[in-house]
Amino acid sequence: MSDNRKAVCVVGWPAGHSRSPLIHQYWMKKHGIDAEYRKEAIPPEQFADFITHLRERGYVGCNVTVPHKQAAMELTVADDRAKAVGAANTLWFDGDKLRSTNTDVEGFLANLDQTTPGWDRGLESAVVLGAGGGARAVVYALIQRDVQRIHVVNRSPERAEALRARFGARVNVAQWGEMTGLLGGAGLLVNTTSLGMVGQPQIDINLRCPMSMVVSDLVYVPLETKLLAAARDKGLRVADGLGMLLHQAVRGFELWFGVKPEVTPELRKVIEEDLAPMAAPKPASPDKTVKPRAPKKPRG
Repeated sequence: MSDNRKAVCVVGWPAGHSRSPLIHQYWMKKHGIDAEYRKEAIPPEQFADFITHLRERGYVGCNVTVPHKQAAMELTVADDRAKAVGAANTLWFDGDKLRSTNTDVEGFLANLDQTTPGWDRGLESAVVLGAGGGARAVVYALIQRDVQRIHVVNRSPERAEALRARFGARVNVAQWGEMTGLLGGAGLLVNTTSLGMVGQPQIDINLRCPMSMVVSDLVYVPLETKLLAAARDKGLRVADGLGMLLHQAVRGFELWFGVKPEVTPELRKVIEEDLAPMAAPKPASPDKTVKPRAPKKPRG
């Protein structure tokens, strides 16, 4: 590698599952950029040292994946998005400062804007399944689009309460048993959990909702989860997790190389083909479903 050739990487533990190299290498070739994108499997106890000496290792920036996103935010000059979400996934140098952001926010919004244009027009109420890192990014994104009511549904109410404490009164903590009632007045349903992923239980929800409602799933293996299939069958517009994965990569590439790439059908096809073997059904994994639980009857 020549001395002036730029290098970036994805840092995780493990890092082998990441599709970031494939995405960025596609764009490098597309734009004629002589650069290298590597995978760096770094255990948590070595992460701080790795990031502190990122430039000395020859990198102009990096992506960060689990379990390092919170630590990455704390070790860098984080922007408002990273601070709000509590995690950073994209790092770059600004002079001598190593800055960070969370591109899951714009990846989520850009995916919906591209696949379901007008989804946020007049949107007042949304339902978000899950209360982890993905949910924090989605809730922050919805607040940026001025959604007035965001119902967070999670098995553990404590984690959902933490989102309300972080983002304020627009967040309403709800139970799975309330789902049908909530969907009746919602314009958007987002699954941020791992439910529906290959090897995980599927989500079985009665989509008793307006025909204008959009259904988004952050899962991308398989590309069409049971939730998205049910939404398509009902005639609802949907946005899958692969679109978000592709769109969240755009800003990092622009920050590192000064070129804003496009998410095209050709790129999507490349990643779909790479993911196809992972989505193949495994006989040992039965088709389990998770249904919303009915609320408990009050005693008395």
